[in-house]
Amino acid sequence: MTIAIIGSGNVGSALARGWSRAGQRVVLGARDVSAPKVTTLARETRADAKPPAEAAAAADVVVLALPWQVAEGAVKALGGLKDKVVIDCMNPLSMQDGKLGLDRGFATSGAETLSQWIPQARIVKTLNQVGANLMADNAALPYRPVMFMAGNDAAAKATVSALLRELSFEPLDAGDLTKARLLEPFGMLWINQALIQGKGRDWAFAAVGLRRSGSS
Repeated sequence: MTIAIIGSGNVGSALARGWSRAGQRVVLGARDVSAPKVTTLARETRADAKPPAEAAAAADVVVLALPWQVAEGAVKALGGLKDKVVIDCMNPLSMQDGKLGLDRGFATSGAETLSQWIPQARIVKTLNQVGANLMADNAALPYRPVMFMAGNDAAAKATVSALLRELSFEPLDAGDLTKARLLEPFGMLWINQALIQGKGRDWAFAAVGLRRSGSS
């Protein structure tokens, strides 16, 4: 499988490292493929670096790891992405009255907006609920971290579930793409705890069930 990661910031870099360790072929989509940060990441992950549209065209799965403020133009420049599995790990964040908050919610979501930009893509919302450092490596956590996902295409979610497991997450299906209206505020909750309430970045949500003794 070839995974194109569009965006080489903290999230894109972490995912490139994680999937490269898992043996996936990674292609980095970057506006400046000769930038030192991009060439270093490409060397570390044994990845090719290509212009974003070229990277997306060559991939089976396209991962959008872009700042929301530039997402619309950047996504539309990729082409239609017809039938591509697209992982949306963006949170639609903006500054409101001097505070960081969600740009939309209740009646829509960032992922649903994305589906209007690329209506023929098979979008799965996920990887927006934890910090980048734990996307790259979460082996030290005492419990396997959970990662919710939402999307309309069952086969696409099956593909993404397998990729989430390669990053040592427990994938849980939240439902169709409208459930991104739940996952994006959930991501904001992690940001609130990590950055505003002072919990830091070295933690993740987990789904912990009761231990059941053997039946008699």
